[in-house]
Amino acid sequence: MSRIGKKPIELPANVTCERTGNAIKVAGPRGELTTIIPEKVEVVMDQTKVLVKRHSDSREDRSYHGLVRTLIQNMITGVSTGYEKSLEIVGVGFKAEAEGRNLKLTIGYSSPIIYAVPEGIDLKIEKATNIILSGIDKEKVGKVAAEIRRIKKPEPYKGKGIKYANEQVRRKVGKSVGA
Repeated sequence: MSRIGKKPIELPANVTCERTGNAIKVAGPRGELTTIIPEKVEVVMDQTKVLVKRHSDSREDRSYHGLVRTLIQNMITGVSTGYEKSLEIVGVGFKAEAEGRNLKLTIGYSSPIIYAVPEGIDLKIEKATNIILSGIDKEKVGKVAAEIRRIKKPEPYKGKGIKYANEQVRRKVGKSVGA
């Protein structure tokens, strides 16, 4: 048995989970999410918990077992509490501004970069150098954070660029002056 897949998922009181065909729909106070589950696994639900079972012990079935359980757990957490990613902008004169559904980044290029934030993601700017992304879909929040970080990754000499709030940038020593 998969160590992750065999654990039951506890449903909070304000979250409902229902299965329609091969789709699982989870609804809660922050919204609702739907995902398609493969036919290799079976999802058993009651009022307080969700259990994922697999049909056989083949390699493919075992891999789907843990995956489907984690996807359902992420959906339940998303609709009940949500997910949040924080980004920091490091550099003199570097800043971020919110313009409606767009993020305007002034990060050392000749013109500002405009990034369109997709639906389902909330954007909050603190102190012009901290970007907070939040939403109910863990995958989408992480993807948007990675796309914003990719615009200007932190460089190893001065650490300038966009980094995750908890990220440690490996620093390199600069040129040494010959004596």
